[in-house]
Amino acid sequence: MLSRLLALSLAAAVLAQAQRPATSDTMRISMDDALARAGTVGEEARLARSQVDIASAQVRAARSAALPALDGSFNYMRTYASPFRIKAPSDPSADSALAPIAKLFSNLPFGRVNQYTANLTATQAIFSPRLGSALRIASQYQSAARHGLREQLAETEYQVRSAYVRALLAGEMESSTREAVAQATRFLDQERLRLKAGQSAELDVLRAEVSLENLRPQLVAAQNAAAIATLDLKRLVNVPLAAPLVLTTPLVAPASPAAAPGAGGDIVAGRPAVQAEEQQVRIASEIVKQAIAAYIPSLDFRMSLGRIRYPREVFALNGREWLTDWNASVTLTVPLFNGMQRGADLSQAHVGLQQERYRLAQLREAVQMQYEQALGERTRAAADITARRRTAEQAQRVHDLTVLRYDQGLATHLDVSDSRLALLMARANFAQAVAEYHIADAGLRRALGSSSLALSAVR
Repeated sequence: MLSRLLALSLAAAVLAQAQRPATSDTMRISMDDALARAGTVGEEARLARSQVDIASAQVRAARSAALPALDGSFNYMRTYASPFRIKAPSDPSADSALAPIAKLFSNLPFGRVNQYTANLTATQAIFSPRLGSALRIASQYQSAARHGLREQLAETEYQVRSAYVRALLAGEMESSTREAVAQATRFLDQERLRLKAGQSAELDVLRAEVSLENLRPQLVAAQNAAAIATLDLKRLVNVPLAAPLVLTTPLVAPASPAAAPGAGGDIVAGRPAVQAEEQQVRIASEIVKQAIAAYIPSLDFRMSLGRIRYPREVFALNGREWLTDWNASVTLTVPLFNGMQRGADLSQAHVGLQQERYRLAQLREAVQMQYEQALGERTRAAADITARRRTAEQAQRVHDLTVLRYDQGLATHLDVSDSRLALLMARANFAQAVAEYHIADAGLRRALGSSSLALSAVR
């Protein structure tokens, strides 16, 4: 009895919430609106775009290695003791024999107490076998990130379409169950009136009450399922969970099954995930080239322009006694031996390349299988719609005739209850078949990896 009261109170609360008039902040959203929001303000789409931004930054970082580098520095050094320090000739403690030497080296930096150095250094790589490979890797990584963005947006579209259809289906189930509850309530009222008029037995009233009570938990379950499905859709399209949401695109059966998208074309080659993995294979190949380039010498150019001053006082920087230090160098670096690290890196790069090729082969097979499964599921759903539509029409006809016979006293309440249950199940099965068709159609598009949302976002 307590469970029945709890169920009734919960059903009343949910019904009151559902029948509450829509407020001004109610959001009406169609399927196209949901897809647009998911592609622009959805976290999944934003995260995928951030990967493209990271790849673009890595391309700029790789290109910077080919450009000249210019560095500036300013340094102060104080020497407290040095073997090169020679006392001045005016110093009484200085050896007279060292006086000419001290005078000769008085302007040289050896042993000076204070030293200021300002440097400007330019560096340019003339020949680096790994530089070109790094540029190609960065460019291919950026291309792979763009394909990954298209793949993620296609997945987002599939999730949004599926969530929207499930929310519509849950709403249809809730409406159908509510209609059945309302009809069972009317029949109960009629049976009670008939009992008072002496035209019905108490058993008929009890049967009507049982039939109504059996429908109430179903209504609560349908309302709960509709609320959860709507919350899932709100999450995907980034709508506040507390905001009222009205779905404006109806759940209708297709007039005729559409032609299979991608039929007659290369399904695997056009999938963004496959294209991204192909880029990964190219990246692995470039990593092998980088490992080979570690055996090749490199050539760099370096020029440095410096100004040096040795003042007697720490902060005496106003004079013109700055000395110039200007030099340029070309460095040839020849790799000789590094403990066989290069050989290990090359072996690891070859293994990585082979692994990427295996992953690409597996992905091609998986994409082809996914497409065939989605196509078969849509074909099955289309056939199911035809069968379920006829069953629903027949159930509706049986229910109408049974109600008519009941009004004429030729059928019992049990007959009406059975026909109502059969009609409820037929409608639910038909709505389920329509929803499965639309979800399967979305899955077929997902298997191809192409969608209007993905194309508009990449542009």
